[in-house]
Amino acid sequence: MKERVLITGASGFVGHHLVEAAVQAGLEVYAAVRPSSDIAHLQPFGIRYTSLDFTDTQALVKELEGKQYQYIIHAAGITKARTEQEYNQVNAGYTQKLAQAALEANIPLKKFVFISSLAALGPVVYNDSTPIHEQSKAQPVTAYGKSKLLAEQYLAELEELPLVVLRPTAVYGPREKDIFIVLKTLNLGLEPYIGSKPQWLSFVYVKDLARAVMQALGADIHHASYNVSDGNSYDRYALATITKRILGRKSVRVHLPMGVVRAMAHVMEAAYAGSSNTPALNQEKLNELAAENWNCSIDRIRQDLGFVPAYDLEKGLAQTLKWYKENNWL
Repeated sequence: MKERVLITGASGFVGHHLVEAAVQAGLEVYAAVRPSSDIAHLQPFGIRYTSLDFTDTQALVKELEGKQYQYIIHAAGITKARTEQEYNQVNAGYTQKLAQAALEANIPLKKFVFISSLAALGPVVYNDSTPIHEQSKAQPVTAYGKSKLLAEQYLAELEELPLVVLRPTAVYGPREKDIFIVLKTLNLGLEPYIGSKPQWLSFVYVKDLARAVMQALGADIHHASYNVSDGNSYDRYALATITKRILGRKSVRVHLPMGVVRAMAHVMEAAYAGSSNTPALNQEKLNELAAENWNCSIDRIRQDLGFVPAYDLEKGLAQTLKWYKENNWL
């Protein structure tokens, strides 16, 4: 009999690839999706679906006991919100309730994997010779990062939970929509940057992240946290340089003054003031985009889980851009 896994946030970018990896690993997959979610892209996997009430711990207990999951992968969350309270409620509060329910439920739980973010630790200064590592002092620069850190703190209190926390850096790949904006802009021949200060960036291809999650499910590890990247650091121009080479494009490079971009963010926030949506550029996102150094160490996940990235930025972008072109995104 197949072992059963619950994947939250399954209809999202990362969730889709987690579903694919779990099916390939021979697991019986239950995808937790909202009733309003578009799940057409998940239909080919032949998986089962469920919905969760993250506001009600006892309802979650009933759901978990009804399905008898061996594994839970919690990838649901929000990357854009209007207030810090909303970030905390969804990214931290809902995580706490699901984890508490997993402990209270009478289920054969072997592993609870939480998809956090490197944003929970925050960046370091440009000339810091020590990469961000798992024990680095947490200094998140966004409300999103703070909410992920709060979720980790809640989970740390549940000592009996068979927990693994993964902190991916910037995730890209087929179906991703934020970095895609940059790639689409480059395809049009424009190459804008915020300010002129140098930066170190890190990335992880989504299929590598999904593989790390699968490795975490089978690991004899209890209450551990790991950074996830492709193991490299890149200067601020690397993404554009590689993308243009793959696409055969040239571009006009423009450095926009920080003050101008900050003013643009204020204008966009004001324009969205009466909307339930949040703009692509706001003060939150600007803090993240302008950070000097996101280089992180993956020594610990290499050692403990045997994780070896299969994709560097060049190889991952080649696959990503191929998918965008084949699916008429570019």
